[in-house]
Amino acid sequence: MKVSKAQSAENRQGILDAAARLYRERGLSGVGVADITRDAGLTHGGLYRHFSSKDALVREACARAFDWSIAPLDGAEGATDLAARVNSYLSATHRDRPGEGCPAAALAVDAARAGSDLSEVFARGIERNIDRFARVIEELAPDGGPISAEGRARAMEMLATMVGGLVLARATAAAQPALSDEILATLRDRLNAPEDKAV
Repeated sequence: MKVSKAQSAENRQGILDAAARLYRERGLSGVGVADITRDAGLTHGGLYRHFSSKDALVREACARAFDWSIAPLDGAEGATDLAARVNSYLSATHRDRPGEGCPAAALAVDAARAGSDLSEVFARGIERNIDRFARVIEELAPDGGPISAEGRARAMEMLATMVGGLVLARATAAAQPALSDEILATLRDRLNAPEDKAV
């Protein structure tokens, strides 16, 4: 049965969405082609009509995962200020739903081990996140005005703290949930403190 171009594009998008979510939930080595196609509602062989290899799918799915942005979770959808984004990122909701969240916190170690092609995908995604977050810090329009060196440095510092904190909170959640919650709360407080008091 011949599939229309529109249906083919929809199938391809379904594969990408499923892969982006599953890779963040289980890691690159924890997901097989069959898992992805089953989640997308397609057959195993259907994947290779859309992607030349599993590596090509991984790269494109990871790039797709970086379409995610640090936007408030937990019902604060209208909020755009820095504190709302920090609180959202360092929340139990984000910790407990890696498939819907930050690809850097979920897949950075996998990307570092995968080699230069995937590292390039991650570098571009992280660069975009730094830019977007620096614009929030400096209260700039999404695509307008240059970012200062100080704003860029502050964005890198905050993002690295947030990603590292989320990774630690996820790693400790099952064994010591109180410690996991403490990591999130402590970093929220530190990052939301006035700059002259923040470390």
